[in-house]
Amino acid sequence: MPDAVRRCPEDGFFEGEPCPVCDRTGTSVLDGPRRRQLSKFVSGALRHFPEDAGIELDEAGWTPFASLRTAVKRKYDWADGKALTGVIATDPKGRFERTGVSDESGTIATDSRVRAAYGHSVDVTLDATDDPVPATLYHGTAPRNVASIREDGLQPMGRQTVHLSESVAAAREVGRRHGDTPVVFVVDADAMQTDDRRIAKRGSETYTTDRVPPAYLSLLEE
Repeated sequence: MPDAVRRCPEDGFFEGEPCPVCDRTGTSVLDGPRRRQLSKFVSGALRHFPEDAGIELDEAGWTPFASLRTAVKRKYDWADGKALTGVIATDPKGRFERTGVSDESGTIATDSRVRAAYGHSVDVTLDATDDPVPATLYHGTAPRNVASIREDGLQPMGRQTVHLSESVAAAREVGRRHGDTPVVFVVDADAMQTDDRRIAKRGSETYTTDRVPPAYLSLLEE
């Protein structure tokens, strides 16, 4: 269960307690269960079902913060602008991007925009990034998928792009969504980029690419 979201009057939103900057307790914004509920809804609305949620995305995936705030309030009567801001500001994987941050506390101006940083199944075109890419990346999955991945490589499978992780631990965490005993593929990201296969950093430790052919993959030896 995720930590609760709190807000420090000096340093903005944080998870758990106390504030990691000034050691204050801060004020409660969302408990753990509600944070999880709201985060899942926002992720789904921005990645997969904007129309059902009552919002519109532009071609780059952005929607006005005010529209998203209205949508979450319609879904959960306890979800106000502060709750939405807290979820966006404290997401541990950097799944959301935002514009119009009005001050250092992370408060989002009402005319700002929000989008999912990655993971879309709806058709959007994300901006290119200049963030460096590690020489090696990882992909976690269930053992039942090993044979097909060795044969066909990694495919988007209903999303726009393939998602890769920066660390083995993060890849295993992703793989556990598909099975209790995930396996991890090692991705030769350096060779992919040498061969002009684009990889982009999205969020805090996620990287995306169109596909990963089998030649760039090996199974991590335990």
